[in-house]
Amino acid sequence: MTHKEKALEVFEDKFNCAQAVFSSFAKELGVPEEQALKVAICFGAGMRKGEVCGAVSGALMVLGMMYGDSGEDTASSKAISHQKASEFMDRFKSVNGSCVCKEILGCDISTSEGMDYAGENKYFNEICPGMVEAAVDILEDIIRTQPVVE
Repeated sequence: MTHKEKALEVFEDKFNCAQAVFSSFAKELGVPEEQALKVAICFGAGMRKGEVCGAVSGALMVLGMMYGDSGEDTASSKAISHQKASEFMDRFKSVNGSCVCKEILGCDISTSEGMDYAGENKYFNEICPGMVEAAVDILEDIIRTQPVVE
């Protein structure tokens, strides 16, 4: 199963966009899937406030795990992880118009009215899966261009 297939399956199982993206890379990251789902839960729906898209947050978690600073070679790790995060966000915004959930959806899901509107208009079924797909596609391309050396 590809990362994209896995992420969409997780999303369709009623997990959020951040959980879907992050958990689809759990095996490569050495993180149990159950733990990945727990770590990412509060990042869906733009951190529950319609802010940074959960698919973006999940992708940034993956990049942090792959390229991030762990105390050794700090300057190099920070530079690479920051560059990867910036590249990801620029590319995601270029493809989707924004990295902000409420801008992508066109409504403020931090309010009950906005959440109802998004639900009634099937935004979570019609827009959000595309954000999950885009996040995984961009992630895979970034990882392909500079694999992590262990």
